[in-house]
Amino acid sequence: MAKQPKFQAVLFDLDGTLLDTAPDFLTCTNRLLGGRGMPLLNEDDIRKMVTHGSAGIISKTFSLHNSHPDFEPLRQELLSLYMDNLAEQTRPFPGIAELLAELSEYQIPWGIVTNKPERYTLALLERLQLTSSPSTIICPDHVTRTKPDPESVLLALQELAIVPEAAVFIGDHLRDIEAGIRAGTATIAAAYGYLDESEDPGSWGATYTVDDAHQLAPLIFERKPHESHAVSSTR
Repeated sequence: MAKQPKFQAVLFDLDGTLLDTAPDFLTCTNRLLGGRGMPLLNEDDIRKMVTHGSAGIISKTFSLHNSHPDFEPLRQELLSLYMDNLAEQTRPFPGIAELLAELSEYQIPWGIVTNKPERYTLALLERLQLTSSPSTIICPDHVTRTKPDPESVLLALQELAIVPEAAVFIGDHLRDIEAGIRAGTATIAAAYGYLDESEDPGSWGATYTVDDAHQLAPLIFERKPHESHAVSSTR
């Protein structure tokens, strides 16, 4: 029996959901620290920070409030380093490339809804050359209210001409799931992403929770049981 898509569109958060960007953030952060003779981070450290963006990395790494006079210069230096190195080690999570190819095969449009600024998002995607191209990319530059507000999700669906009830939004942070729920889409919590120890994706209210990106395809396509990876429904 041929697979049948459950959704007419699929939306992804970027960092920690579609792409594993942590290794390049680690390189840039450690260059910043090393240049100041400070202890370097390991990959586990940075994976707990990436979801909070450049501001979160500077705040946690240097123990600075964003009102400190050194905060913004450090953040800008980090961003400059990141722009120069943003696609050195970044890759789609295992299973994502195959999923994007499958979406293309079944002519299901997919898009990105991220809080990552447009200049970094577009530069990263241009250098990575994914197996298929997003039909919409929504960044903070395009909206007045970022996630968890549903504005960016709704704008993406408007560009795709898809009603929320026919779409799914996948993300590794509570703000992603809240944005999807408020927009009216199904949601998948990507528990393989960038989580703090205190976070419990199972409590976010997502339609489904997955521990591995390989588990996404069985939720997006109807499959025979032997074709599926185990997933958990949180509703």
